Amino acid sequence: MLRDSFGRVATDLRVSLTDRCNLRCSYCMPPEGLDWLPRPELLSADEIVRLVAVGVGRLGVTEVRYTGGEPLLRRELTDIVARTAALRPRPRISLTTNGIGLVRLAAPLAEAGLDRVNVSLDTLEPETFRRLAHRDRLTDVLDGLASAGAAGLRPVKVNAVLMRGVNDREAVPLLRYCLERGYELRFIEQMPLDAQHGWRRENMVTAEEILARLREEFALTEADPAERGSAPAELFSIDGGPARVGVIGSVTRPFCGACDRVRLTADGQIRNCLFATEESDLRTAMRSGAGDDELAERWRAAVRTKKAGHGIDDRSFLQPSRPMSAIGG
Repeated sequence: MLRDSFGRVATDLRVSLTDRCNLRCSYCMPPEGLDWLPRPELLSADEIVRLVAVGVGRLGVTEVRYTGGEPLLRRELTDIVARTAALRPRPRISLTTNGIGLVRLAAPLAEAGLDRVNVSLDTLEPETFRRLAHRDRLTDVLDGLASAGAAGLRPVKVNAVLMRGVNDREAVPLLRYCLERGYELRFIEQMPLDAQHGWRRENMVTAEEILARLREEFALTEADPAERGSAPAELFSIDGGPARVGVIGSVTRPFCGACDRVRLTADGQIRNCLFATEESDLRTAMRSGAGDDELAERWRAAVRTKKAGHGIDDRSFLQPSRPMSAIGG
């Protein structure tokens, strides 16, 4: 298993398929974009599936989530999902996406074996969307959400990041929109993972603020903490249920003690924490002829060095050099 020195076991693998994206969300990258990874450095589809198979077959991984950048930009995505679904034991397979392209791909992905999607949606207002993402694609995102539900990719989960003075007034409208359509909404505190290194704590809308705004309109009842397990979201039933909303307080209410995640970047690096400042290179070893046993042991060694927590509140905290788009969510 992928056990660290604090006894946590990683069973949830996040795999970035590309660092490219067709949006320019301000909490992730600058409007002009970034210097993308050279294509020879990216893992091929065969290499991705091989490493996922090592994780599933030898290291106890039970859930695989494909991320980016924007994973729908990866041309082999449907094939990668199908080959992942053919692994035994079969892992649960999910996708984190901005939703642009789901109208075309939701049904083929569901047929290939994708179980569910998480779609980023930070605003329902077209002008705010253009301001945030520097693209006029809100309609595409909303249509993509609807297509995911129609294709049976349930539950359809929605991720929203609120920023002070930008979209912080939209907590209640976003929740109402999701409730009306049967989507499961998760609010996520903005994290210091932007390429510009412009994150400031005072600009972040905290979990406590989000809950206070929601409670002005809804009766929220906290779910049994035992039900949460290693999940990052604190869950609350709405007006007696069964609908629920989640809040992920990555900064102010960290859940590091129960973390079960490990990440594989698009260029084949293992990251044992979203905020890690060091990586372990599996790509070079694999391309140099390493067998699956050696790759598995290198992976175990990488996870053993995982720190107790992300350390955002420590004076010595350093933001990772890679932005979220290059790490994978």
